[in-house]
Amino acid sequence: MARGKLRIYLGAAPGVGKTYAMLSEAHRRVERGTDCVVAFVEHHGRPRTEVMLQGLEQVPRKEIEYRDTTFTEMDVDAVLQRSPAVALVDELPHTNVPGSRNAKRWQDVEELLAAGIDVVSTVNIQHLESLGDVVESITGVRQQETVPDEMVRRADQIELVDMSPQALRRRMAHGNIYKPDKVDAALSNYFRPGNLTALRELALLWVADRVDEYLKQYRSEHRVSKIWGSRERIVVGLTGGPEGRTLIRRAARLAEKGAGGEVLAVYIARSDGLTSASPKELAVQRTLVEDLGGTFHHVVGDDVPAALLDFARGVNATQIVLGVSRRKGWQYVFGPGVGATVARDSGPDLDVHLITHSEVGKGRGLPVARGARLGRVRIIWGWLTGIGGPALLTLLLTHVDADLGLTNDMLLFLTLTVGAALLGGLLPALASAAVGTLLLNWYFTPPVHRITIADPKNMLALAIFILVAASVASVVDLAARRTHQAARLRAESEILSFLAGNVLRGETSLESLLERVRETFAMDSVALLERESDIEPWTCAGRVGTGQAVDRPEEADVDMPVGDHMTLALSGRVLPAEDRRVLAAFAVQSAVVLDRQRLQSEADQVKELAEGNRIRTALLAAVSHDLRTPLAGIKAAVTSLRADDVEWSEADQAELLAGIEAGADRLDHLVGNLLDMSRLQTGTLAPLIREIDVDEVVPMALGGIPDPETSVVLDIPETLPMVAVDKGLLERSVANVVENAVKYSPADEPVVVKASAIADRVEVRVVDRGPGVPDEAKDRIFAPFQRYGDAPRGAGVGLGLAVARGFAEAMGGTLTAEDTPGGGLTMVLTLPAATGLPSDRPELPATTTT
Repeated sequence: MARGKLRIYLGAAPGVGKTYAMLSEAHRRVERGTDCVVAFVEHHGRPRTEVMLQGLEQVPRKEIEYRDTTFTEMDVDAVLQRSPAVALVDELPHTNVPGSRNAKRWQDVEELLAAGIDVVSTVNIQHLESLGDVVESITGVRQQETVPDEMVRRADQIELVDMSPQALRRRMAHGNIYKPDKVDAALSNYFRPGNLTALRELALLWVADRVDEYLKQYRSEHRVSKIWGSRERIVVGLTGGPEGRTLIRRAARLAEKGAGGEVLAVYIARSDGLTSASPKELAVQRTLVEDLGGTFHHVVGDDVPAALLDFARGVNATQIVLGVSRRKGWQYVFGPGVGATVARDSGPDLDVHLITHSEVGKGRGLPVARGARLGRVRIIWGWLTGIGGPALLTLLLTHVDADLGLTNDMLLFLTLTVGAALLGGLLPALASAAVGTLLLNWYFTPPVHRITIADPKNMLALAIFILVAASVASVVDLAARRTHQAARLRAESEILSFLAGNVLRGETSLESLLERVRETFAMDSVALLERESDIEPWTCAGRVGTGQAVDRPEEADVDMPVGDHMTLALSGRVLPAEDRRVLAAFAVQSAVVLDRQRLQSEADQVKELAEGNRIRTALLAAVSHDLRTPLAGIKAAVTSLRADDVEWSEADQAELLAGIEAGADRLDHLVGNLLDMSRLQTGTLAPLIREIDVDEVVPMALGGIPDPETSVVLDIPETLPMVAVDKGLLERSVANVVENAVKYSPADEPVVVKASAIADRVEVRVVDRGPGVPDEAKDRIFAPFQRYGDAPRGAGVGLGLAVARGFAEAMGGTLTAEDTPGGGLTMVLTLPAATGLPSDRPELPATTTT
């Protein structure tokens, strides 16, 4: 019996419409005459989903008694006995009630599939087992019901049911997902915009990976080698020459012309490690391609055109960008060149662009082979083996009464030649072959003790010995050199990979990078020197190590120039030539890190200056208008009271004095906010973090709110965990937020202040029913001297929310704005839960006596 097919509707969160889509598919199949039944579908009281169940055959559920309660689960036996063509099974990760046929519903589905029944099911992205930790870090909730990823990946068809976070929250606010009494809690916890956006991204990425898997599987099963241009992928072939930057920029422009274009720069290195590429130029090109949004790849291959085409077809590229050859005209006698070969062999499905550049026809240097450094001790042992070994062997053979024959004697001398090659390289081995030939001729070839050779066969044998010895020595020496070069290149690649990864991620400071150089090359000190021009003195941009300070490149044991006016100076020992390639890469990265640090410092300074200028301008505007308004009222009231020509009644005097008091309070509030903002801007705020109960601080923050009994509703559970905050700062922050909410909320709609615990934090939410704030202005309202719409409603200079957010962040919390379902604005103050800090709670005795 053929296995049934599994179709899964995947969603980012509950309520996106997975079950509705599954039931719609069932109706379409029934209309086409397919035998389709509902094995288990839970409508959760949603009217539209419940309506979709009408007209579909439903298999009766199985009732199970557990702990004096009756539960219903899918009756697997009944579905198997009914044996439909298609069965609908909702909520694939569901855990069955103890006593069921299987522990998990996906195991029930496996039985149906094994019986040849097609299954249509649903699952949310947060229930995939591999994403449990990621989902918990996003939502603060650990999913207990999960389904193995392999179960979902084996599905024959996966359809994503997508919905934007805003649309899903509107659906929730309209009561289409949960009952009205659960809507507010859901919107303020699991269904927050940030959570829904992150879960949606997870779902889209997971499905996109699955699509790529389907495509690769299909191409592999059908042996499709032809490139499918599903999107533009442009491969740039780099040689390490200066024309690479031009090629990368041209490829980036080509990618911009197509939607979703991707640039992949690739450098092909020969397997023997010999290359004419400039490490400095490759590092610059890597940075350029990554700045333009592309990726850099390093591929090893002896046949450069074939390796480039294999890479392009492997990544399903649609275009290749190459530079016109830098070779001179006479060099074309050695072959057509990489560009022409790639264009000829690319085929009709891969376009090749040959880009002209300023380096065309200027020639390129040939790679210089560098022998392996065997070390002085090994070379000495090689010469001793090559010269002294044959002499000792001759002494041994001439004093031992054993006639081994000329052939065996040659093999023994050949063994010494091989040993000399392994120890000291080619020259000791050739010397060993020459000495061995002379000794074999003199002592072991008739007539002995003479240079002449009587038998022509022996002459041929000695000639063959010389040839074999030289050939074996060359091969052994070449293998030793290649092994040494491979080990060295591997070590270099590890160093460069570690270096590039840290620098690209921004994890390496200049000092740590220089320290890495010092450790890698075993130096006493390393310094990065620079100067403004050729006539200016050198200055030190960074230095590490304990050796003597180097102020000029001439004083260093090794210096590596970086451009015209910067150099990396090392003291301690002289480096061999082969180490300078890695040192050049370190030098380039050091210059890059220094530039980044300076650019970041300049950007921070410019930002501080701009912010300071903006605040000063706003402060002048505030002083000229908002502070003068209460002063004018106070002066007018005082002038009226001091007037001699007017007789004021007691009621009038009380009213004027009340106006003076109100103006003074308003001035005090405005000046207090200005001082608080000044402390935040100058960084002089030092919070005293203690363990505090939220339900003790929030009521105290309402002291300055007019008529707090009717304008504010508190919902602060006493069971909340304590928070680690500064009590005074928290009180001021809550007071500013609530004051702002009361100011903009309608008179008949009180502001709601409620709190809840989520994972390791506590959220205080201030909900108003005012006009609300558009999404693009939600961050702007927290800037100093900002009032939404610049409406002068009530007193204030636009500092309340800025001070509240500054205090929240100083205590390790956050303050953000969200839309209130049904209209209005919700301020979310997130505070860290306490973890063993000193408490402000009074010490109570263990027992109380009354």
